[in-house]
Amino acid sequence: MHTLLPTTIVGSLPKPSWLAQPEVLWSPWALEGDALREGKQDALRLAVQDQTRRGIDIVSDGEQTRQHFVTTFIEHLSGVDFEKRETVRIRDRYDASVPTVVGEVRRERPVFVDDAIALRESTDRPIKWALPGPMTMVDTLYDAHYKSREKLAWEFAKILNEEARELEAAGVDVIQFDEPSFNVFFDEVKDWGVAALERATEGLHAQTAVHICYGYGIKANTDWKATLGSQWRQYEESFPLLQRSSLDIISLECQNSHVPMELIELVRGKKVMLGAIDVANEQVETPDEVADTLRRALSYVDAENLIPSTNCGLAPFPRAIAQRKLSALSAGAAIVRGEIAQTAQVAS
Repeated sequence: MHTLLPTTIVGSLPKPSWLAQPEVLWSPWALEGDALREGKQDALRLAVQDQTRRGIDIVSDGEQTRQHFVTTFIEHLSGVDFEKRETVRIRDRYDASVPTVVGEVRRERPVFVDDAIALRESTDRPIKWALPGPMTMVDTLYDAHYKSREKLAWEFAKILNEEARELEAAGVDVIQFDEPSFNVFFDEVKDWGVAALERATEGLHAQTAVHICYGYGIKANTDWKATLGSQWRQYEESFPLLQRSSLDIISLECQNSHVPMELIELVRGKKVMLGAIDVANEQVETPDEVADTLRRALSYVDAENLIPSTNCGLAPFPRAIAQRKLSALSAGAAIVRGEIAQTAQVAS
């Protein structure tokens, strides 16, 4: 990862229409059996091609082989009953029917390792893989066994660490943990959230990232954002803790959000994955808009630590719009890269 301002996406890309219904989050698979297995691999290769052609430097799988960023991982664990469902409040914002933890949670076999190997074989570029974070996993279940969010989080942290170590062995360069819950449960973040996340990353040599956002542009999230006022300062709670943590990269949402840019100062010294593409609006950013977001960020983060990215996943968009947004991200990063090179030349 020697490119200055290496671009990447946070997670998902739209799935092809032959694999799942377009523009629908978490839509069911359109294929089954061997055809589904093959279809997922084809979609993964297409996702790599889309990113490569549009200048994305750190490539991911676009979450083509999973239906949901949390539950697809949980489906592969024992101790969770998907038939036994309860309604719980997710992220303190909306009610959802979720599976129940009925016994000790265990990872019987690798979950994403084969897919990560396929990704590694599809590109020479650095690759990134996203896993759900322990707190966000806890927040997506009904726990009838441990009866303690913290205890369950520590169990998940151990399981995630097993998976992460195998992903690293498969050639993954960056392992990202998705923790949108960190913008909601501030006391838990302080008490055990960051510590559980560090347990999930224990012993890894790959770069580790934590992604904390304000969610996709679904109604429950946009309604919540409308209550947050003219400045979104939730990161003020987690950033000082993460600055002192062993995590390498901190991801945050910037484009069209009300996050004050100066909050990046709170993670000074860490790498910053900066959301410069909005995922809740179909309007495609111009390269100049992306460049402007990156320039403003450079007051608070050194250029060698800045990773231009999307705010969150691009799954809800039509594919053509997602592709154009990727191009805008690359083009905007290229503008700022050129400016930095020019300044360095003048200085020398």
